[in-house]
Amino acid sequence: MSSPLVPAELAFAGDGTPFSPLYGDIYHSSHGGLDQARHVFLAGNELPARWSARSRFVIFETGFGLGLNFLATWQAWRRQQGAGRRLHYVAVEKHPFRRDDLKQLHQRWPELAALASDLHAQWPPLLPGLHRLEFDDVILTLCFGDAAELLPKLTLAADAIYLDGFAPDRNPELWTDEIATQLSRIAAPGAALATWSVAGEVRRRLASADFQLERRPGFGGKRDMLVGRREGPPVAAGPRSSRRIAVIGAGIAGASIAHALAGRGHSVTVVDAAAGAAAGASGNHAGVFRPLPSEDDRKLARLLRAGFLLGRRQFGALPGVRCGWTGALHIARDEIHEETQRHIAKDHALPADFCRYVTREEAADLAAWPVAFGGWWFPQAGWINPPSLCRSLLHQIDCRFNVTVSALEHTQDVWRIHGDGILIEADEVVLANGIGAAALVPRFKLPIRPGRGQVSHVPQAATPPMNIVATRLGYVTPAFDGIRCVGATTQADDLDPASRVADHVENLFRLDMVLPGFADGLSAQALQGRVSFRPMSPDRLPLVGPLSAGEGLWISDGFGARGLVFASICAELLASQIDGDPLPLESDLVRALDPLRFGVRAQTRTPRSL
Repeated sequence: MSSPLVPAELAFAGDGTPFSPLYGDIYHSSHGGLDQARHVFLAGNELPARWSARSRFVIFETGFGLGLNFLATWQAWRRQQGAGRRLHYVAVEKHPFRRDDLKQLHQRWPELAALASDLHAQWPPLLPGLHRLEFDDVILTLCFGDAAELLPKLTLAADAIYLDGFAPDRNPELWTDEIATQLSRIAAPGAALATWSVAGEVRRRLASADFQLERRPGFGGKRDMLVGRREGPPVAAGPRSSRRIAVIGAGIAGASIAHALAGRGHSVTVVDAAAGAAAGASGNHAGVFRPLPSEDDRKLARLLRAGFLLGRRQFGALPGVRCGWTGALHIARDEIHEETQRHIAKDHALPADFCRYVTREEAADLAAWPVAFGGWWFPQAGWINPPSLCRSLLHQIDCRFNVTVSALEHTQDVWRIHGDGILIEADEVVLANGIGAAALVPRFKLPIRPGRGQVSHVPQAATPPMNIVATRLGYVTPAFDGIRCVGATTQADDLDPASRVADHVENLFRLDMVLPGFADGLSAQALQGRVSFRPMSPDRLPLVGPLSAGEGLWISDGFGARGLVFASICAELLASQIDGDPLPLESDLVRALDPLRFGVRAQTRTPRSL
């Protein structure tokens, strides 16, 4: 379990230079932070010359600090903009600043104001783990936590490395042999390295990790600085190739990965048996969008947190998405659960803008209705209309509807998708068609089971006013087009598409658990609703990753009842795997989503037809 983050304290040395009381050191040279960033880290890594002919360039930094090195790099990158180029900037920071403190600090550099403002707008809550922020062709992955714990879990190949932690005698944990070994692991062949420190221990450790080092003139009052190169020929600098990628499925999983791949310049074709997007499990009127912390911060909680934070940033920027960021109240099941929720919010130091514990009285005020217990309040959560989200994600993407895929065939590095008399050819295929995926690739024996779910539609006029999402062994949404969604039932391996009165009775019982007496007088027999079949995995985690990377066969599936929250982070993970980008999740989470984790491995010899 990751330790709660301790934010950086805003303080200044006597000359006004930003200062860390925790480490007793300044954040940058007193001769100027921006000039130091340009001299030591950009010039020390021979930037921008080294990225000028590259379509993708990856930078890794130890010690994000004020973000000044990132902003200086971003500014230099923008001056050489070109179509189809992407800069990945991955940075580790144990003590990140709060957003308001960054705003105050960045006022010192007016020339960076526009870039800094964009960074502030996306600055994440101070929660441990990886946070992916997108600024058009610049992708910032902030890794909040201890570098010694996080570095072994990062997957990237850095072309340039910025070593910018506090001085080795003030922060020795960031300059150890283990850190040097990890830097060597993540460095691409021919990678450059730069740091202001020339301490003997730093030189020895980097040299022992196969970096070839030399001194160069330092910045300001420092006579020398250190630069290095990783052994091996540099990665070829040719343009990133655009591939034809077929995505099977136009629900939230397929729409999300199609959007992510198209944004990377690939030619994407989406194929679906229905007449339009989100006809299956993603077709509900409204879905709940919120994370779910856990006492031990287990993998599911971490994935939901990553998906919620990334999705909240991405979905809020999409046009045409019908949603409401009303906040979500997660009411405790009983007194023991209520105390657990209180302790989790306190012990994990959850930021109030992400999650805070509220008493029963506070919860009742938020819901405008009496409730049984207190619980968690997620102020940035809410509800989303999944069909509108899928349509927005698929905007301007080639979609082939009313096509039932009958067979996949792989031969001579080309995939052929057969269905309803048509043939689609692609270089790679992504399966995202829910419960239908396993039948298309039987050799993998994918353990995806259908979970029948029924949602009840409660007329707005039949209930009192209530304008937040509320959950407790069930959920109820605010009214949207005159309807509240209440649910939802779950029956594994049940393929009955007909609506059942018994399930409406169960959903009304769930509603009464959430808001006692809220639905008094409603008749289950009079309710309408919707039945869908969610793709479920044995461990409730999605199946995301390569089924056979060498053949170009991938999957994003098994989202269960949490598709809205899983969608963005799973799409970003899979698109990053396909393109060889830095991954947006720690390696233990990536392994936890491995679609072949249940022990079924592909045959070494691929049959011509699947």
